[in-house]
Amino acid sequence: MVLYQMISNHCGLCSTLIFQRSETSASWLTSTQEKQPQQRGCCITLAIRGHWEVCVRQEHSDVCFPCLNCLLVHAGLFLSDVDDGDTVTDFMAQERERGITIQSAAVTFDWKGHRINLIDTPGHVDFTLEVERALRVLDGAVAVFDASAGVEAQTLTVWRQAEKHHIPCVCFLNKMDKPAADLNFSIESIRLKLKANPVLLQIPIGSGKNFTGVVDLITNQKLTWKLTSTRDDGRAFELRSLSQSEDPELRPAASEARTALIEQVADLDDEFAELLLTDFSDNFDGVPVNKLQEAVRRVTLARKGVPVLCGSSLKNKGVQPLLDAITAYLPAPNERLHDLVRWYKDDLCALAFKVLHDKQRGPLVFLRLYSGTLKPQTAVHNLNRNSTERMSRLLVPFADQHVEVPSMSAGNIALTVGLKQTVTGDTIVSSKASAAAAAHRAQNDSETGKKRREHADIVLSGVEVPDSVFFCTIEPPTMAKQADLENALKCLQREDPSLKVRVDPDSGQTILCGMGELHIEIIHDRIRREYGIETHLGPLQVAYRETILQEVSATDTLDRTIGDRRHVASVNLTVRPVDISSCEVAFSEELQVQILPEIKEAVENGVQSSYLQGPLLGYPVQGVSSLIHSVSVEPGTSPAMVSACVSRCMLKALRLAGGRVLEPVMALEVTLGEEHLSSVLGDLAQRRGTVRDIQSRHDNKVLLATVPLAEMMGYSTVLRTVTSGNASFSLELDAYEAMNPQDQGALLKRMSGVM
Repeated sequence: MVLYQMISNHCGLCSTLIFQRSETSASWLTSTQEKQPQQRGCCITLAIRGHWEVCVRQEHSDVCFPCLNCLLVHAGLFLSDVDDGDTVTDFMAQERERGITIQSAAVTFDWKGHRINLIDTPGHVDFTLEVERALRVLDGAVAVFDASAGVEAQTLTVWRQAEKHHIPCVCFLNKMDKPAADLNFSIESIRLKLKANPVLLQIPIGSGKNFTGVVDLITNQKLTWKLTSTRDDGRAFELRSLSQSEDPELRPAASEARTALIEQVADLDDEFAELLLTDFSDNFDGVPVNKLQEAVRRVTLARKGVPVLCGSSLKNKGVQPLLDAITAYLPAPNERLHDLVRWYKDDLCALAFKVLHDKQRGPLVFLRLYSGTLKPQTAVHNLNRNSTERMSRLLVPFADQHVEVPSMSAGNIALTVGLKQTVTGDTIVSSKASAAAAAHRAQNDSETGKKRREHADIVLSGVEVPDSVFFCTIEPPTMAKQADLENALKCLQREDPSLKVRVDPDSGQTILCGMGELHIEIIHDRIRREYGIETHLGPLQVAYRETILQEVSATDTLDRTIGDRRHVASVNLTVRPVDISSCEVAFSEELQVQILPEIKEAVENGVQSSYLQGPLLGYPVQGVSSLIHSVSVEPGTSPAMVSACVSRCMLKALRLAGGRVLEPVMALEVTLGEEHLSSVLGDLAQRRGTVRDIQSRHDNKVLLATVPLAEMMGYSTVLRTVTSGNASFSLELDAYEAMNPQDQGALLKRMSGVM
């Protein structure tokens, strides 16, 4: 996945950084700051002060990196090819070895007077947090599809993430030069699988190896790339009016597609429909280009449709129109302003969305600036931590190279040095006073009829961290390395909030909690490479859940003397299974009226603590409702003792109710040749898999199934062996399902050490 932000220079003399390639090394250096004349027009909508932020969703790494590289090539930066394994944003050793993106990286460059911050993020489901926190700070998205495959499994996950943040999108159909590329198939898959409304803005010229360019249906122009050698990077292309084209088949096809485009946009935009009916009902060819473009932009910003463009990043065909479409159709920050940006006015307001750890400089914090200006050697206030820190340096990111700058304005993505307490999701402001002033302005909104605001409303919403699904133990080679391992895990946790570390209270072992097998494997490798600790990983464990089988009532009394004080509490309650994934606690009507607030809170704490450890294996409980009938507390009994009594009674009831283990079941999609289908189906049967559907996609089969996560250990290696490396798969959590008694019994024996 590639994310990038574009900033337009519409402010008189603008200071900008120009990146150049060093003549003596592969490093990227900056020239001195240059003043540029005022930029007007271009593809920017009128009066927009330019900050464009874009997320590009890539389906596979071999799609992602050429598209990323070609954007930089057209910006004047020469980069190596992804096929050589040295993409500039994949600077980690693990990324170079595996040919995938593991952590997000940012670069900054200029395009037609606009500043672009480009962020390359992973496409693998194990690193979905990198996508989530990048989407959190974006204003627009470009989804890049393989034109021969259309919408694939992981696309759906990221598309849902973008929809959750209400991000307008543009689609780019890549790999149009592949023999199996199919424009109509890709458009239909976007419509059916994503439930989106694709608005086709281009049609390809030629197909497969004969793909030479596109027809722009907005301007009715033909863009062709005539590559003269294998080293041609696609910067040069021919642009001419379609009326001058000598191709007799292309003109009627383009005319029909443009008519369909105009009719579709008219259906989605009332203003354009009125213009069409009033002035151009008899002559669609007379529709002004600017009016059609403005209508497409309104449709995109309202998320009624998604513009679709096509090209091939291998030879950089169609990349220039894509960059122009970003400036033309996706929103500027002032079109997606938060209320709190208005409340802060010109004061600093920023969100920390990523943290890196540098051995020399310490924590490096990525900030998205929503208002105000940021300068080095200044103190900033962290609202979430209620602390003030001094930022020593301010940098512009360029992969693993960074450029120091004297200031940064709203809309930019900045890299800061010196914020040692800040973590992902924190809100950074200039001072406590500016936060108080913003809170006061928020409260004044109540005078205009709006709901009265609380102080918490001036804090930006953070980044949602998904739950862990894989667990394993980690041990240092010797106890002398234990402190070093703890420090390494602390640094990695700050970088990656989806990595959680806990200590087992019984065994004292350190437990790693991650998003998947690959995630844990990468963490283990980073500890070895970056921190020089040869750790040992125990068996990966699956995050099971527990529930109950029947309704049961229980009563318990706690009578304990501590010092000279006697604590006595009694409780009567009922637990029963419910068809929801969460747990509930309720009080009888009579008790609800009589119970004191502090006793009620103690009872709820006792119930919630009992939900954390089930009676069978000690995993969290779900799908259980508890009803408290009565609570008796003698004078002098502390709330902690009430909680302990309730927790003990709950444990008794859960054991009497009969336990059942719930296991995580994954949605699996495998793309493979038909000749390997029977072998893969046989392997899935041995893994307790259930086949949902088998679809055809060109010459391949797409197998959709559900499989317990516990059975998927090492599946990538097995699939590679069974299919001779000619298959790919994706995996994501589908649901928690009850295990059958036989499998549950085997699990209990294995966990207890009997098997």
